[in-house]
Amino acid sequence: MSTRREESQDRAIVRIAAHLPDLIVYGDFSPERPSVDYFDGVLMFVDISGFTAMTEKFSTAMYMDRGAEQLVEILNHYISAIVEKVLIFGGDILKFAGDALLALWKVERRQLENIITVVVKCSLEIHGLFETQESEEGLDVRVKIALAAGHITMLVFGDETRNYFLVIGQAVDDVRLAQNMAQMNDVILSPNCWQLCDRSMIEIERIPDQRAVKVNFLKPPSTFNFDEFFTKCMTFMNYYPSGDHKNLLRLACMLESDPELEMSLQKYVMESISKQIDDKQLRGYLSELRPVTIVFVNLVFKDQDKAEVIGSAIQDACVHISSVLRVFRGQINKVFMFDKGCSFLCVFGFPGEKAPDEVTHALESAVDIFDFCSQVHKIHTVSIGVASGIVFCGIVGHSVRHEYTVIGQKVNIAARMMMYYPGIVTCDSVTYNGSNLPAYFFKELPKKVMKGVADSGPVYQCLGLNEKVMFGMAYLNCSRNEGYPLLGRDKEIKYFMCTMKEFLVSNCSRILMYEGLSGYGKSQILMEIEYLAQGENHRTIAIALTKIGFHQNFYTIQILMANVLGLDTCKHYKERQTNLQNKVKTLLNEKFYCLLNDIFHVQFPISREVSKMTTLKKQKQLEALFLKVLEQTVKEERIIFIIDEGQFIDSASWAFMEKLIRTVPIFIIMSLSPFTDTPCTAARAIMKNRNTTYVTLGAVQPKDIRNKVCLDLNVRCIPKELDTYLVEGSCGIPFYCEELLKNLDHHRVLVFQPMESEEKTNMTWNSLFKNFSRPTEELKTLTPDYEGIEDACNLASGVRLKNLSPPASLKEMSLVRLDSMSLSQQMLVRCAAVIGLTFTTELLFEVLPCWNMKMMVKALATLVDANVFDCFRNGKELRTALKHNAASYEVNHRSRSLRPGQGMACNEGEELHELESAVIECHVIRFCRPVMQKTAYELWLQAEKTAMHLKCARFLEDSAHRCDHCRSGDFVPFHHFTVDIRLNTLDTDTIRKMATSHGYKTEEEITFSKIETPKKSEMFSENLSPEEIREKILSFFDVIITKMKTSEEDIIPLESCQCEEIVEMVTIPLAHHFLALGENNKALYYFLEITSAYLILGDNYMAYTYLKEGERLLKMLKDDRSWNHTFESATFYSLKGQVCFNMGQMVLAKKMLRKALKLLGRVFPSNLISLFLHTHVEKNRRFYYANQQAPESSPPGKRRLAQLYGQMACFSLLWRVYSFNYFFHYKYYGHLAAVMQVSTALETQDDFQIIKAYLDYSLHHQLAGRQGVWFRHELEAMEQIFNLPLNGVGIEIVSYVADKLAYTKLLMGHLDLAIDLGSRAHKMWALLRNPNSHHTVLCWLSKSLFLKSRNKQLIQVLGWLWDLSVTEEHVFSKAFFYFVCLDIMLYAGFVYKTFEECLEFIRQNEDNRILKFQSGILLGLYSSVAIWYARLQEWDGFHAFSSRAKNLVPRRTPTALYYEGVSRYMEGEVLHLQKQIEGQSENAQDSGVELLKSLESLVAQNTTGPVFYPRLYHLMAYVCILMGDGQNCDLFLNTALQLSETQGNVLENCWLNMSKERWYSSSEHTDDRWPQTVARLPPWEKVAAGAASAQDVQNNKFLMRVNILDNPF
Repeated sequence: MSTRREESQDRAIVRIAAHLPDLIVYGDFSPERPSVDYFDGVLMFVDISGFTAMTEKFSTAMYMDRGAEQLVEILNHYISAIVEKVLIFGGDILKFAGDALLALWKVERRQLENIITVVVKCSLEIHGLFETQESEEGLDVRVKIALAAGHITMLVFGDETRNYFLVIGQAVDDVRLAQNMAQMNDVILSPNCWQLCDRSMIEIERIPDQRAVKVNFLKPPSTFNFDEFFTKCMTFMNYYPSGDHKNLLRLACMLESDPELEMSLQKYVMESISKQIDDKQLRGYLSELRPVTIVFVNLVFKDQDKAEVIGSAIQDACVHISSVLRVFRGQINKVFMFDKGCSFLCVFGFPGEKAPDEVTHALESAVDIFDFCSQVHKIHTVSIGVASGIVFCGIVGHSVRHEYTVIGQKVNIAARMMMYYPGIVTCDSVTYNGSNLPAYFFKELPKKVMKGVADSGPVYQCLGLNEKVMFGMAYLNCSRNEGYPLLGRDKEIKYFMCTMKEFLVSNCSRILMYEGLSGYGKSQILMEIEYLAQGENHRTIAIALTKIGFHQNFYTIQILMANVLGLDTCKHYKERQTNLQNKVKTLLNEKFYCLLNDIFHVQFPISREVSKMTTLKKQKQLEALFLKVLEQTVKEERIIFIIDEGQFIDSASWAFMEKLIRTVPIFIIMSLSPFTDTPCTAARAIMKNRNTTYVTLGAVQPKDIRNKVCLDLNVRCIPKELDTYLVEGSCGIPFYCEELLKNLDHHRVLVFQPMESEEKTNMTWNSLFKNFSRPTEELKTLTPDYEGIEDACNLASGVRLKNLSPPASLKEMSLVRLDSMSLSQQMLVRCAAVIGLTFTTELLFEVLPCWNMKMMVKALATLVDANVFDCFRNGKELRTALKHNAASYEVNHRSRSLRPGQGMACNEGEELHELESAVIECHVIRFCRPVMQKTAYELWLQAEKTAMHLKCARFLEDSAHRCDHCRSGDFVPFHHFTVDIRLNTLDTDTIRKMATSHGYKTEEEITFSKIETPKKSEMFSENLSPEEIREKILSFFDVIITKMKTSEEDIIPLESCQCEEIVEMVTIPLAHHFLALGENNKALYYFLEITSAYLILGDNYMAYTYLKEGERLLKMLKDDRSWNHTFESATFYSLKGQVCFNMGQMVLAKKMLRKALKLLGRVFPSNLISLFLHTHVEKNRRFYYANQQAPESSPPGKRRLAQLYGQMACFSLLWRVYSFNYFFHYKYYGHLAAVMQVSTALETQDDFQIIKAYLDYSLHHQLAGRQGVWFRHELEAMEQIFNLPLNGVGIEIVSYVADKLAYTKLLMGHLDLAIDLGSRAHKMWALLRNPNSHHTVLCWLSKSLFLKSRNKQLIQVLGWLWDLSVTEEHVFSKAFFYFVCLDIMLYAGFVYKTFEECLEFIRQNEDNRILKFQSGILLGLYSSVAIWYARLQEWDGFHAFSSRAKNLVPRRTPTALYYEGVSRYMEGEVLHLQKQIEGQSENAQDSGVELLKSLESLVAQNTTGPVFYPRLYHLMAYVCILMGDGQNCDLFLNTALQLSETQGNVLENCWLNMSKERWYSSSEHTDDRWPQTVARLPPWEKVAAGAASAQDVQNNKFLMRVNILDNPF
């Protein structure tokens, strides 16, 4: 039975019947319209309070997760309970009117007495439902009920496509009046109902001065059986379910298919509902919070009581209203009797029906309806209220009886304006502001207190669209603000200036057209142009058009000529008349003056000649006169016409302008939106004219959006997160940016506070990445007052910008676009919106319901063509596109919208076919505008969203791991073996296959491979010299390289690392899908994976961002005590420690790493006693694992491996942290951490980890100065790699060793060996296609070659580095490239890339998140530029860059890059000291002492590599000689010379010798030769060609000046 019921409920006729009352479903009506039917019955009117307030609360919600679905759930929770009661008691729901409903019990008159008793019982039970309930949103929902009984008339009316019905008559009027008397929780009986009821059954309370009564309760006799009474009553109800259907709420649920009845019923249902019923894909699509325009029309009749009389009037009005609305995609939602009239609730902007200029269309329709209905003789008064805003549009009611309705404050406002301002068309302020109609079309009305409306705001009367236009009212829309420059449109303005200059010196016309979509700032450009065009000998006339101008003949020329003739400032027609007589007396015969009457609203006497003229002839005479006037004016002064909103120029004005530009030299500048229809012939001719230039405006650049935001907010800087949100969300459209800012301000998201200097900011975890975006220097020059601003903008705590709901204005624009699409395209966009802003075609295909690939490709191609989506072949192409912003404008010498008419359809078909082919090749799709994605996402109901997110998560999780190139493992090693988060359940075989494909071995395989492993090599015997060992190692690497090139085995990957693409396209979306599903543990897992991935990719900022997301989830899951949660917490602290380490926050890093180790079961000692104890234990542990034979032990399990890998990550950082500290005992902690790393690695039995640990241990000993120990550990690492099998993993380990050894040798000053190893590592990484490792080895190889002065090889390596950085879009590689280029100019004596190019790179990329949050690279770049300026004695430039560098110095990390940067910074400070001493500064001595201490501490630090010593000692020597300390100067200088010779540091050695010679020379060197040296620095091409000698190049060194003969101190 239940199955049958489900099948019946899925029938189309049943779904249609659910929207209609039984009165219609079972009615038998004549086809005549209108038709009338009479019957008796009881009416119940139920008014529910609280829903409008609830709708307002939801419609202004801040986040996307507070949408229509919660509102639908709450509304229907209450309304369905009421509907169910009414249906149980035999009622028929006639209409839902927002938050009220009207029910009917249709019976014969003699049954009314008993039925009234049933209805009263029903009413009291409805009240009982709400006595104790309170909604989950904390809103008090109450009802008031009115009952009436008697004669009822039903009127059916409509046209060919739609039918409507009304119940009218005394009973309907009575129930309305009774409802008005009711208070909350009342049941009121109308006078007639009280007369007809069984008074003995009802206890009532009299209402003062009223015949209606209030029901208190029912008082049946003691013997009364209500069930029997009710059953008897229901036998008189024709369609009450009984017999086999007695368990049904409604008999219409069992309707059988009947095509004829279905067609008949469908006419009573809105078209959008019919679409939903036909298309099962879109179920639930129509319930949403949506910006719409409400038009409430009320008709009051001269003779209200006669149905036949008012029926024909309603029919006429309805037909006209329907025809007017249909033109502009409006719909009648409801028709009902409202107090003393008939009301039509009309809505513009229903789902699928949103159109551009909706508000204007609504007002035009309202005026049209008003004019027509006012002429219908049976209608006494027409009142119309128009309001715009967000309302709830959706299905309200019960599953068996519901209707599509609108609820919200705007519906109430429109209804109240209609009733309180009778006889006119009124609108609210939102409609007034959004109409794009001139202000003089409206009149502000006095405010009235309206029932149920707290504050409606200003109310306006719409005077109509046919009023005479006054001349002084067509000025430009916006005003120019001196303190607010036009941003981002320099090229467009420059183009105008050039064109104007050409025009002023030529004798021909010029036309300059700026085309752009709404919001691109066209009006602002014209305002700036009007200001710039002012000048002598030419006159500027600027006007702005509106839509009404398009419909008025010759309107544009009328306004322009009124300005030319000086009529725009005249206050009276007589003044205009006098002006005209003076202007045209020599050009026009007096008898023709009356031609000017209509166009200029003057009153010259009409002559006989003119009265006989045809309209066409009058027009030609006027045009001839205007041409003469302009010819005469142009002789005196040139004219520049500026027209805003040129798309509204009428065709007659276009035709005149086309003649004008051919006869009179004139300059016309106009802005216009793209034409929606083909422009008229004259317009096309002007656009094709050879003197016309068509400038297509594009988006402004991100820097200009940033400048605009800082200017609008009046702040010095904004958070990077806000900058990204606004740049991405605005898409470079200024209007979008303004609306987003208003929305943020409305929700109080922005916080303003005085700006702190970076030096004073206390560094904490939360402020570690306090990333602010600042405006460009250009803004400061454009706005002199900007320098006085001291405030910074911040975000309120806890705000999630990504989840913010879009502003209503932008949402409305997106809905217009969405509703213009086909249903299938809408479905695709909505599905894509759930996936995210960026998605893959594979995932989209997976989630689209019942689509084939051909359908999807075709729909995607259409949407790409419509600029809804952009498509890309891969993630790399997407990243490149996002980095390179499109030009802000494009110049064409004809309109792009002018396409040849013939064969257009054919060409479009071919273009679409080509686009489909392109889409097939593309893998990645992205929404062009984020607001479209957010808008489409909000259209889903919660249950549907959940199902879609789950589908996406299931599809993505199998790909959420490292790429095939990186062995497909987890980013956090063995993560998924420890934490079970999979949705998809897999059998054992599938898991085994996955493990094999991911490079994991089974325990049997591991054991077997261990048995086959040969014993340790004896190739490094004790009698081998270091040189022989070196040769053996290098020859081993050479053999490996040869095998890699020639091997037939599959050891070289086919493609480079794809991990970044996987993170962006798979892992990040997957985390967000799990967040949306409320699966916080799974989301946490993937946020930690993402963090680890970004750390691997070198992006500290993104790692921090996602770690913060993980931190939020960890707090939410704090009560979880499972091992999974413990491991996730340990991973979190480990990653947090790594981020802190990378940012130079060593104290915080140490704390986090120790915490992580504790959670991983490995406590690190905190005092000296436990330190020595742990050291002893760890040494034994290390020897145990080192001497353990493989066959005797099984490898650790995967969960244990996850633990061990986590511990190793902590130890490898911890020993560096401790080594970095000056305290003596810290070196023991550092040594213990290094030992623990080795012993842990040995326990894993993983070759790679063991080798990494040995190399780290060796580096630790080398930096600590333990010469004998480190060599042994390096040999252990080498012996380990000699035994590796030559497969993919083995080759990668060998490459890593070569790379690591090259870096270590450079750090330790073994430059020749560093070069030999680095060149081999470079070859191996290039073959392995691993750009991340490849760029690192090239960076350090270039440094080694630079220090050795091997310039030819250096330039070759730099060429490789540049090519790699361009191919991979790798900003760090580019930064290092320019860092070396600056070094070449400063120290090597020639130029590879100019200083200006290096400086431009720094300026363009200093805000790049990867560079900004890397320790060392920006420090080095800033310091190098500061040194350049200091050498040139340009101290302003020096201070600008030195201060930036100074802010980065505290970010101390024990890395070569940091020491490269800090040594450059110290050099700059030394040069500044020299200036201080020269200027005899008071604190020069203190500065010198402080500087010497800083340099000495750098040398004394364990982690400072010996390769930096020569430069540091050189600087120390210079400080000493500046301060007159000759003895120490000698010591430091000789130490530097000795070290540079030992290391083979040719560059430093040469410079030291030159310094020594200069400093100790007897001759005085007071001149500064660096400017001359810079001027003669040869470019590399000259050096390579031999045009510059090696000696000359070597002599191009900066010689530190020592011109102080006596000690100044």
